[in-house]
Amino acid sequence: MCNLTHGFNNVTVAGGGVLGSQIAFQVATGGFNVSLYDISDEAVEAAKNRVSNIKPQYKDDMNASDSDVDEIEGRISFFSDLQEAVKDADLVIEVVPENIKIKRSFYSDLRDVVPEKTIIASNTSTLKPSDFEEDTGRPEQFGALHFANHVWKNNTGEVMPGSKTTDDTYNKLLAFARDIHLVVLPVRREQPGYILNTLLVPFLNAGLDLNARGVAEPELIDKTWMIATGAPMGPFGIIDNVGLNTTKNIKEAEYEQTNDETDKKIVDLLQEKIDKGETGINEGKGFYDYSDGIPYNNPDFLK
Repeated sequence: MCNLTHGFNNVTVAGGGVLGSQIAFQVATGGFNVSLYDISDEAVEAAKNRVSNIKPQYKDDMNASDSDVDEIEGRISFFSDLQEAVKDADLVIEVVPENIKIKRSFYSDLRDVVPEKTIIASNTSTLKPSDFEEDTGRPEQFGALHFANHVWKNNTGEVMPGSKTTDDTYNKLLAFARDIHLVVLPVRREQPGYILNTLLVPFLNAGLDLNARGVAEPELIDKTWMIATGAPMGPFGIIDNVGLNTTKNIKEAEYEQTNDETDKKIVDLLQEKIDKGETGINEGKGFYDYSDGIPYNNPDFLK
């Protein structure tokens, strides 16, 4: 892998949510020029704030200086015009909501404005590249590159081909993941959820299911898991870190397949919290209230 090259200089990240903002910041740590796109001026302002809020976390986790994080942030430009955002792109990383209709609509718009040279990578959590590769207009230049939350710290880079991804495209994505300081994890064939989410999503679903059926409250579920395994957080702490919007989108897609009443209960529960602005740790409240710190980091939580 050390001999692989990509030739990328300009990278567009499409979607400035929690993970999209983190991805933009991580790409900038590799010295790339980053264009961060979102659908409106309001969404772009929110993305700017998210990027700014990453700086103190990155400093603490990576022992970086003020000048380091300012330099990284300075490589990121923000756009609400898709054509402007991608006009010089060597690579576009798609981080739009985990909904196949939204993704297909985005790719339909993107294919009309993106340069012919550009490679496209989806950060889809649970879908396959082949689910929408034809919508890109360039399935041979398309694959998946999956990031974990808190990218700089949990620096996995799962690279997965679609059904028509060329070896050249796949190898360029591997090389790029290496050059933005990820641990490169080559997934050799299509697998919804890659490795990480194939393991993680059933675990989160089990926690949500226990709560939705009235077996136990989130705190007790997390406490049980943390004490028994020594893990730093349980399913609901993880959901708060991932974000309830992402979790809801994944669960909603499952419900469309299953029509299961418990799945519907879970979707409704997540939507109710989202409607109240309780979308996770980044907003200060999800299943937990973070106004006085992180509850499950308190030693008393496990007593």
